[in-house]
Amino acid sequence: MTIHADPLHAAGLPDLSPVLAELTAREQLIFATVSGAHLYGFPSRDSDVDLRGVHLLPLADLIGLREGEETRTRMWNRDGLELDLVTHDLLKFCRLMLRRNGYVLEQLLSPLVVHTSGVHRELAALAPGVITRQHGHHYRGFAATQWRLYERNGELKPLLYTFRALLTGIRLMRGGGVEAHLPTLLGQITAPAYLPELIEAKAAAEHGPATGMGIAHVARDVETLHAVLDEAQAASRLPDESTAHDALHDLAVRTRVAA
Repeated sequence: MTIHADPLHAAGLPDLSPVLAELTAREQLIFATVSGAHLYGFPSRDSDVDLRGVHLLPLADLIGLREGEETRTRMWNRDGLELDLVTHDLLKFCRLMLRRNGYVLEQLLSPLVVHTSGVHRELAALAPGVITRQHGHHYRGFAATQWRLYERNGELKPLLYTFRALLTGIRLMRGGGVEAHLPTLLGQITAPAYLPELIEAKAAAEHGPATGMGIAHVARDVETLHAVLDEAQAASRLPDESTAHDALHDLAVRTRVAA
């Protein structure tokens, strides 16, 4: 297991590997990374820690009468820190990778690594082969969902999620790879000048309101970025279909047989 302590520390997080030590030994954890607001670069003081990853079901759980859990969810509190861990079985995760799901790619490629393995590194190496022009639809849809939530509750969190999704999608369509960290994206893509202030404001409270924001003005900025994403997707040189299907199949089979 390799722990990347510096990125975790930079994100304001402690070494979380002891938290997962028992699960790693008992449940064949392939990897666990930090996702959510800490990965996106706008955690609040009261943000929980979203851990996402992959486990490996025993062969008996796949071919026997007692079916194993393809998805496992656990929540607990450690030293005042609320933790939320969701893991998928390797086969399910590979299928999600092939469904043009940008969210699982962000988890896989997150620099905030709590637990890793050789299989994790192989999955990450295959990630470029699943990225397609169609991933633009994922980020467009996710941004639209978050914008509707912002319209209902007026909170900073869904507003920042809206902008983060659009900028991540634009960068990806332009061939820049997966980048989920909003402050980094602001240095690479033209975006509204008020976003750093919103990031700073969200640090005070996870569900704080977006005060002083005229919704009509913000809506125009969101529409502008939707148009930029549309243009980037139309002009993208990314392929229309994944090229990593066979390699992911081989990795899933090889890993299961060796377990």
